Amino acid sequence: MDIYLKNRHWKLYFLLIAIIIVLCSILYTNNLVGKLANEEGKKIELWAEGMRSLQLNPDQDVSLINRILEQNETIPVILVDDNGNVVDYRNIPLPKRNQDEVLKEKLQDMKDDNHSIEIELVNGKNYIYFDDSNLLKRLAWYPFVQLGAIITFILIAYLAFSYSKSAEQNQVWVGMSKETAHQLGTPISSLMAWMELIKSGEIDSQLAKEMAKDVDRLEVIAERFSKIGSKPVLKFTNIFDVLDSSVGYLKKRTSDKVEYSIELTDTDNGMVPLNKELFSWVIENLAKNAVDAMEGKGKLNFLVSSKANQLIIDISDTGKGIARNQFKTIFKPGFTSKKRGWGLGLSLSKRIIENYHRGKIFVASSELGSGAVFRIILPLN
Repeated sequence: MDIYLKNRHWKLYFLLIAIIIVLCSILYTNNLVGKLANEEGKKIELWAEGMRSLQLNPDQDVSLINRILEQNETIPVILVDDNGNVVDYRNIPLPKRNQDEVLKEKLQDMKDDNHSIEIELVNGKNYIYFDDSNLLKRLAWYPFVQLGAIITFILIAYLAFSYSKSAEQNQVWVGMSKETAHQLGTPISSLMAWMELIKSGEIDSQLAKEMAKDVDRLEVIAERFSKIGSKPVLKFTNIFDVLDSSVGYLKKRTSDKVEYSIELTDTDNGMVPLNKELFSWVIENLAKNAVDAMEGKGKLNFLVSSKANQLIIDISDTGKGIARNQFKTIFKPGFTSKKRGWGLGLSLSKRIIENYHRGKIFVASSELGSGAVFRIILPLN
């Protein structure tokens, strides 16, 4: 439930940030548009003053006035007389046909927007009507275009995120079901073999003990899966006993060409807070991966040491090794280098160590063709 709440909060934060960005952009752009509109209004007033001066004093030096009039290359303007007749216009593209009608429609739009300046002349009044430049209009629409782009981006990101999470969840569920079958496969296969021996009449006390181990194994597997998703109880446990039990079980069910060894150095008593069922699952996952990497032949060593209130377990093998660019990738759900694998064992191991035991698990070192060393670090307190 906490994961879903965190995801929901993350989405809300993301949406809130996007809204703040859009609002800031709209406010800034509107402020800029207002300033540019004010500047264009001043340019038209200057243009109007030039027109008035030119008509009132036709004998004066008009070079400066003409320069002022010619500087307006972007703002659409229409000059009309007292009777509403168009005297002049600037920066208004007109079609080849029906120019007068188009000009009248444009003039009416300018009147409706109340963009006009009155010019006092000797023989009456003229009026200048103007409109925003194309640049100003585009700039005014920019925040809304930006808003649409951000909304589109958020929608695409949300859909992509939802799809990836759904695909990942499907992959995890498929992997979990296969991992369950894989976990159950070993003891069930062993029990079937024991049953064949019973049918053949070969019964001894050692066979009964091994059958009991496989039955206990089924109980352990059920216990492990029941703890996934819930907070496990950690108890101070001897790490050597856990390693010895796990290795002992695997040793009789893997190739006899694999040499197992357990070493303890610099440890007081090997007691560490553990959930025995889940931690042994990690050890078995790492051991099985190592056996597969060694193709059933090689050395697998467990070296236990302690340092600064931490217990360190190095699991080394003589297998194929791991490429450096895969040191982190191998812990992701679905990643596997096996033809028959489903890539969930290391992902579950990482969750068990880091989420449940507050420890760390990572590839300490590896060289292709020379084996790998996985390191588990657990707090002693």
